[in-house]
Amino acid sequence: MTKHTGHISNPASQLGCGGSSRRDFLNVGVLAGLGLTLPEFLRMQAHGAQKHYESKEGVAKSVIQIFLPGGIAQQESFDPKPLAPSEYRGPFGTVKTAIPGVEFSEHMKELAKLADKMTVIRSMSHGEAAHARGTQNMFTGYRPSPAIQYPSMGSVIAHELGAKNNLPPYVCVPNVPNIHANSGYLSSAYGPFGLGADPLSKGFKVRDLNMPDGVGEDRFCRRKSLLETVDAHFRSIEKSDALDSMDAFYQHAYSLISSQRAREAFDLSKEPDELKDMYGRTQAGQRMLLARRLAESGVRFISLTAGGWDHHDNIKGGIQKNLPPVDKAVAALLRDLENRGMLDDTLVMLTSEFGRTPKINKNNGRDHWPRVFSVMLAGGGVQKGLIYGKSNALAAEPEEDKVGVADLATTVYNQIGINADKELMAPGGRPIEIVAGGNVIEDLLI
Repeated sequence: MTKHTGHISNPASQLGCGGSSRRDFLNVGVLAGLGLTLPEFLRMQAHGAQKHYESKEGVAKSVIQIFLPGGIAQQESFDPKPLAPSEYRGPFGTVKTAIPGVEFSEHMKELAKLADKMTVIRSMSHGEAAHARGTQNMFTGYRPSPAIQYPSMGSVIAHELGAKNNLPPYVCVPNVPNIHANSGYLSSAYGPFGLGADPLSKGFKVRDLNMPDGVGEDRFCRRKSLLETVDAHFRSIEKSDALDSMDAFYQHAYSLISSQRAREAFDLSKEPDELKDMYGRTQAGQRMLLARRLAESGVRFISLTAGGWDHHDNIKGGIQKNLPPVDKAVAALLRDLENRGMLDDTLVMLTSEFGRTPKINKNNGRDHWPRVFSVMLAGGGVQKGLIYGKSNALAAEPEEDKVGVADLATTVYNQIGINADKELMAPGGRPIEIVAGGNVIEDLLI
């Protein structure tokens, strides 16, 4: 069994060198040669805040957010309506699940086998029918406001819990998907680290994490040592917080780049071909395999996107193309986490910005529909084999146990050990609750 956590006491020492140098990192060539994603992330982290708030111990050590952009239809996924008229039922049949009497749509064959290991919320609801506004709801737990940009759940978790094992606390796979995945009113220190490349791409390599050609370990260490005396001189005559922040920035950068274990967290070549095949050699499959690898290494919040679900026309073709690889990949992720003993302390969350209209439109598609849709949760202390809430006969409204975005976000925070009632400081010193008005949904939890 693979252990979920570990500790790197001094990653730089793995290259036989220690300490840090402000100018040397630039001389290594990483900034100029590989882009600015890592340096910007680390610089903001250095300037933002080195202090993290104390939080209670959570059931979940990591959260994997699988976001299906565009709005997946509840009828063609977790909440089919086989007895509804054909114009509401849609083009597909159903498949029996591991929960007696419960059916999923026919293209969720793999997840249907694992229904007894998850909770499905069939009564998720909010009032935002535009993509951007619905996405902000689901990423932040807040309705959009013209006055303030709220931080994403990943950024709040980064702010409250900080980094672990020398890895960024919040990673987006493959890139930051939308503005609402960012840090909002919090410092950019808590923004996500984007990979800069898709795990499915040939020769996949995360930008910024490797030394450029011609710079080996010995040369890397010599450059640091050579400039430490100059750094000490500047430090003695320039006593300022800015210098301290930059020292922290470069120390973190050196540690991340020089730590073989930190770099290997992103290295999919370490995974056996059999496991890659189990997830599927698809974008969804390889993104979710990398997400498991990052959770295993200590990243606290991993957000990834899969497929495209804005099916205003030809929903039959769209679902047939998008759903089978996602179904296979999510099921593989749950099995893999369970096999490694990680499912109980990794919360997997499958969401979309909203659902789709009850009735098929004239273009054989469905339009935006936030009034009711489905969300899946698994692991991380949530119930197994639970169908929570109910939509009405046409999948048009919640009929039982309506769930709002604030309640869902509050529950997720609770599972990772964060009190969502806590107030954070927005610009100007205005205190704002992490989530306003949400309640932990106790019935979802073990």
